[in-house]
This record gives sequence, structure tokens and C-alpha cells, in this order.
Amino acid sequence: MIKRKTPLLGWAFNDVLNELHQIVFEGVPGETAPFELTTLEREYIAYVLACYYQCGRCLDFHERAVNLARRKGTAPDWHWQDDLISATLFLHLDGTKLSAMEWDRWVSAWQAYAKRIDLKHPGLACYLAYAIGIARHDKHLMDLAFESISSANEDDGRLKGIIRDIDGVVIFMKAATSKNRSDPSILSHLKSRGVTDV
Repeated sequence: MIKRKTPLLGWAFNDVLNELHQIVFEGVPGETAPFELTTLEREYIAYVLACYYQCGRCLDFHERAVNLARRKGTAPDWHWQDDLISATLFLHLDGTKLSAMEWDRWVSAWQAYAKRIDLKHPGLACYLAYAIGIARHDKHLMDLAFESISSANEDDGRLKGIIRDIDGVVIFMKAATSKNRSDPSILSHLKSRGVTDV
């Protein structure tokens, strides 16, 4: 019998993280509200957050999940990775550190780029921007993205569901990317002290 090493945070924490993943990406029948965003849209958001947080393990996982969801659905053929990485580059810029003139120019450039993404997947660019805004607690970006999401969705229930879905992905990804990025360093630190039973 092969003995598995106990994770640093323990099996209970890993179980909770796995359960959170299931709730955010698959739902729990009878317990969670129906999703407004498709699995593909939520996976696109997760992929951009993995890019933003520079978590290789998360990038690999969500790239596979995006490709699987694309094969299952009727997604248009496009270079989604290139466009989403470019979107991440745009969204890395913190608007609070810009002058009003620079922010206005950034908004104009972002809106032009967002149209390119929206031609392939309507609404996605704003979902990505809102997710990064939540992750960074960037009110400028959240306000900008929410205005677009709100104007595209007249139904209050749908709007609430979209925001709920985006927020759920962000909460999950912040926990998962932090854990996945930091585990190798933490384990290395412990091993440097001779602690190997982790």
C-alpha cells in the first residue's frame, strides 16, 4: 500500500478547496443557484486569473478545462489564449496609479481591445475586467466593467447571477492560486530545516 503524504494544510483543507471548486464550476444540485455564465465563460475567467496570478499549475488545469469546454460546445474558432493573455496585460495596469488623462486613454484602448474579444465571445471582456477588479479590489476597473455588464443585461436576476458567478470564480482562484504558487516555496523552506514529513 502506497502511503500518501499529508498536505501541509491537511486533508480537510484540500477537501474544502475541492468542494469549493465543485460548487464554483459544477454546482451542487438543490443547493446552489443555477449558473448564468456558461462553464466555458467561467473557465475563461479562471484562465485569466491564473495568468494574472502567474500560477503555472492553475494555468495548465484551466487551459485543459477551456479546451474541453470548447470541444463540448459550439465555441467559435479563435486564438483565445493569445487574446486572453493580451487582456491580462491590459488588466494588470492599476487605474488608481494613473492620472485622469492616462486613465481616459487606457479606457479608450481597453474598450477597443474588448470589442475584439467580444466579437468572438460577447460580454467576455467585461467579465474578465470585473474579475480582475474584484481580485485587486480596483474600484475604477469594477465600476467600468459593471457599467458594461449592467447595460448588456436588462434582467436584474441575470445581472445578479452573472456577478455571483464571477465573484465565485475569483474567490476560488485566489485561494487556489495562492496555495499552488506558494506550496513549493513553503516545502523548500521546511526541507531546508530538515522537515521532510510534509
